[in-house]
Amino acid sequence: MTTAYKALIDGQMIDTPTMLDVVNPANEEVIGRVPSCGEDELDTAVAAARRAFKTWSKTPIDDRRKVVQAISGAIKDNADELFRLLTAEQGKPHAQAQQEIGGAAAMSAAQSTLTLEDEINEDSDTRLSRTRRVPVGVVGGIVPWNFPVMMAVQKIAPALISGCTIVLKPSPFTPLTTLRLAELIKDVVPAGVVNIITGEDSLGPLITGHPDIDKITFTGSTETGKKIMEGASKDLKRITLELGGNDASIVLPDADVEKVAEQLFWSSFTNAGQVCIAAKRIYIHEDIYDDLSAAIAEYARHVKVGDGAQQGTAVGPIQNKKQYERVLELIQDAKDNGHKFLVGGDTDPTGTGYYVPITILDNPPEDARIVAEEQFGPVMPLMKFATVDEAISRANASEYGLAGAVWTADTDKGVEVAEQMETGTVWVNEFMHLSPFAPFGGHKQSGFGAEYGKEGLLEFTYPQVITVKREAA
Repeated sequence: MTTAYKALIDGQMIDTPTMLDVVNPANEEVIGRVPSCGEDELDTAVAAARRAFKTWSKTPIDDRRKVVQAISGAIKDNADELFRLLTAEQGKPHAQAQQEIGGAAAMSAAQSTLTLEDEINEDSDTRLSRTRRVPVGVVGGIVPWNFPVMMAVQKIAPALISGCTIVLKPSPFTPLTTLRLAELIKDVVPAGVVNIITGEDSLGPLITGHPDIDKITFTGSTETGKKIMEGASKDLKRITLELGGNDASIVLPDADVEKVAEQLFWSSFTNAGQVCIAAKRIYIHEDIYDDLSAAIAEYARHVKVGDGAQQGTAVGPIQNKKQYERVLELIQDAKDNGHKFLVGGDTDPTGTGYYVPITILDNPPEDARIVAEEQFGPVMPLMKFATVDEAISRANASEYGLAGAVWTADTDKGVEVAEQMETGTVWVNEFMHLSPFAPFGGHKQSGFGAEYGKEGLLEFTYPQVITVKREAA
């Protein structure tokens, strides 16, 4: 059944004369229709956010916290409905969809506890100087299709806590769960504080260039991030960009092969590899390369790829046709160049659903496209190295710097290696752990600014220094 959804503008659910179809990537069937908002709807949403900002920015922070906590509660109370809808539009298996919905509720609740305290710069006989944080204003949030609910709340929560209002645009590929959430929260959030509008990709540049939007927070590709940065420069909008990553893992020779094989697999193949911080290049020391690569490949052969709504499915489809075709292109390039496959590589683009078999390559060269480019699919290259310095050098030889990992029995050695990796986040003996209290952001071309933690909250504020001259006694 195809369900029509509405956008949230100024506390009201609205539709448009033209609607967009949303496709289930598991079977390519239309499962929902959403408003195709354009310039008029955007103007209305921004005007509502601007009006609401006048009051919301002066609302005590404890009251703002309560609203964010209510959003968290709405997600938690409706988790069963939301995770099933998320699987239908995004493709991820039910278990991973449950993790995203539960994580979104927990993350927003945790972020509601963050504080914005004044800082005293000088308190002397002659003057009192303090720095306070004031909200930037109206925020434009642009959300990707791989984690649509988590990415939405990680923009909404800090915006609201800081005193900003927001106009949020979900991806046209995965807008359904976010619009359902909009319906659930419309009566707990003051009108105009949160506006959620849907539209085609052309809506994004309109948001970036809108003169009454003060800040852009975007998660997506580096290519699009550069365009947003350029567009925002016209009126010096503040920006936070969480962009692509070609994340490297380094496995040292003392790593326990049996223990880390399964963890390394899921560090790459969670959400069918469609994770910005997934391991996309795995460097394994030559002493354990043969054993570990064989163990990972053997584990992969028993993982079911299929419809995320079906029991037993562990890896779902690629979310959309464009990305599906790109992943197939990378696999074909590896074939054309004679690279060796340990698992997978056999694709069927004529079938129904955007399925790519789990594919693991055996020691392709560093200049192979499958190594040099971010795959964003269930394809993982394993590479052999001889020395730790070599592994670090190869891991850092990328324009990206989002995340990385080190696997070792010696945690002190792991930290030593981690500190030499040119990325915003490095894990030692784990993967994909993000804390609501720790900043997350990329180095190099993987981003600009930070999300999460106190630093992420400050991204939505300006510092304002107030200095009072004291009269001499």
